[in-house]
Amino acid sequence: MSLASKLSEADITAALAECQAAGSFNHKKFFAKVGLSAKSPADIKAAFAVIDQDKSDFIEEDELKLFLQNFSASARALTDAETKEFLKAGDSDGDGKIGVDEFAAMVKQ
Repeated sequence: MSLASKLSEADITAALAECQAAGSFNHKKFFAKVGLSAKSPADIKAAFAVIDQDKSDFIEEDELKLFLQNFSASARALTDAETKEFLKAGDSDGDGKIGVDEFAAMVKQ
């Protein structure tokens, strides 16, 4: 499954355009703009599965760094500061990674 099959191409393009500059990524704005916040729990779990590249059932820091590239191969990598902030926002239990329930909660914030 690709994220493009669940989300509008126009929404993806618009969301990526808003965070093109280094340091401009905001997960709350991005999830809303790309339309993920309005999706069903099943669609959010499907998105999690795509982002969880190594299929470990967690999204780790290295996967977060490449988060935008799940939406478009030509998208930039997140900066180290953006990646750490993103991880901190989603890692509610402090284990250094984001589980599916943490991801779903972060998307719906």
